[in-house]
Amino acid sequence: MTEKSNPIYEQRERGIAFMEIGMDILRNARNELYLAMRFLDVSLSSLAFVPEQQISLMGTDGAALYFQPEALASLFRKGRVLVNRAYLHSILHCLFGHLWHQKERDAEYWNLACDIAAEWVLDGLQVRAVHVPGSMFRRSVYRKLASWDRDPDGQQEEYAAVYSFTATAERIYRILCQMHLPQPRMDELVREFTVDDHRMWRQEDSQNQPDPMRQRWDDIRDRMQTEMETFSKEASDDVRSLTDQVEIENRERYDYREFLKKFSVLKEEMQVDMDSFDYIFYNYGMSLYGNMPLIEPLETKEVRRVEDFVIVIDTSMSCQGDLVRRFLEETCNILQESESFFRRINIRILQCDDRIQEDVKITSHEELAAYMKHFTVKGLGGTDFRPAFVYVEELLRRREFTKLRGLIYFTDGYGTFPVRKPDYETAFVFLKEDYRDVDVPPWAIRLILAPEDL
Repeated sequence: MTEKSNPIYEQRERGIAFMEIGMDILRNARNELYLAMRFLDVSLSSLAFVPEQQISLMGTDGAALYFQPEALASLFRKGRVLVNRAYLHSILHCLFGHLWHQKERDAEYWNLACDIAAEWVLDGLQVRAVHVPGSMFRRSVYRKLASWDRDPDGQQEEYAAVYSFTATAERIYRILCQMHLPQPRMDELVREFTVDDHRMWRQEDSQNQPDPMRQRWDDIRDRMQTEMETFSKEASDDVRSLTDQVEIENRERYDYREFLKKFSVLKEEMQVDMDSFDYIFYNYGMSLYGNMPLIEPLETKEVRRVEDFVIVIDTSMSCQGDLVRRFLEETCNILQESESFFRRINIRILQCDDRIQEDVKITSHEELAAYMKHFTVKGLGGTDFRPAFVYVEELLRRREFTKLRGLIYFTDGYGTFPVRKPDYETAFVFLKEDYRDVDVPPWAIRLILAPEDL
């Protein structure tokens, strides 16, 4: 038996041939995607091609694109556009940080949410290199997800504006968890949207240092947005679904608890200051004189906490009542913590649409808890931010505040802003998932929060 007629040798040669073919297929896909969308140049060249027999088709860990040679060749025979889509599907997982998921998330729901988010973007691209007509089943899933927040019962599913829904993985994951889908339905969705293998993805512990690989892809996404904005003709409506996702992912993330510290004041409070206490002199005095320390802890400490504060709730018809309540509940929960407030507090909670609808003064944690228990939205008129600022100026003239540091205005952003800068810090908080930029005054802080940020 010659070496060439040996079955093991033939199998090895066949495997090598498929690897080379797979490499050529991926290189051609990369070139075609680059010519169609030049702003993807860095992303497409950031993954090395590595053959891997233990996966179904392809998958990535952020550093390499692993592919199963025979499965890739079989997909190519069905159409090169399918290969292009699979390649870009994995790239989108990296760009949008899908690979790094939190431990507390349900893995099955998270994997499905990431696949739906990636396919949603691909189906929205009007680019020949990746365009495939969507199935009726897929379109019905998109309509259901887009209408869920406004209509969980699906009564008006056919009227949902799918194009206005920004399908982030976090948002789809939250909706899937709320749906409580039966297993047969989950299996159906998995078969429809699963493209690549997720076994090489990484769990992220919020206590650990950020992954350098994730930081690398964040930098790539930042650069990509700059190129899309610079070459606006290329980043036109044909790639609007991708542009929207990139803008959302590049949005600066905030820790809302840390953000509230901007409105704190430095003041002495009666408590033991262990930071300035020196154990060496204390122990020396105790050993030298028996029961007489040379130094004792200070009984006052300088701390930064909130004292005088104004919360304005936009209760116009464009603001959803459940979002208003969630924002106020989270804000009050943070402020009720002992390390956030001085013992003496002075919070004014205003409800305002185009005029002041309610003014509630809070002076204790108990009053704050009672207010939240009986909170109801009042107003539902038009939107005008100016009456709230005029009213706060009147409160200042009446010396209702000792030292007002800040005002937080929760709104959807569509209203008339005041022209003059007030004497205190002002922040406009937008808790809206389909948020688009609003021209807030240059003297105001703009904070965009997603529900998962609370």
